[in-house]
Amino acid sequence: MQPSISLSPIAFVKNSRSDMSDDFWGNVVSEITLVDELPAECFDAIDSFSHLEVIYHFNKAEKTMIGSAHPRENAAWPKVGIFAQRKKDRPNHLGLTIVELVKREGRTITVKMLDADDGTPILDIKPVVKEFLPQGDVKQPAWIGELMKDYWK
Repeated sequence: MQPSISLSPIAFVKNSRSDMSDDFWGNVVSEITLVDELPAECFDAIDSFSHLEVIYHFNKAEKTMIGSAHPRENAAWPKVGIFAQRKKDRPNHLGLTIVELVKREGRTITVKMLDADDGTPILDIKPVVKEFLPQGDVKQPAWIGELMKDYWK
């Protein structure tokens, strides 16, 4: 039997998106507010970083994909395993995005480039540190560029 893991949200997202759609995230500005149990000091010095990694739960995802499928159910793209795509219908429904930090006000940070709907539970936030970014060129298949064409517009 596999061990279970219990996680609790550390914060929640507030923004204008609620439809779980895949594209047009570029103009979305989000607020991330800590839960009452965590003190505002958890954000001390966070504004000394320009970017953050936000780990969140796809709480509205209703399916779980195991195995392989066409990304966005588009047969023009190759069938790939769930761990070779960033689909929300994952075994643990976890999302991870690097965001730009706009500002901090007490218990709330404002960010750009977070592709999470209003009300999404945040599981963790980490600063982006250059030394943890990829060393060298990033390789990806050509179909990813087509899939992402309108994502950040």
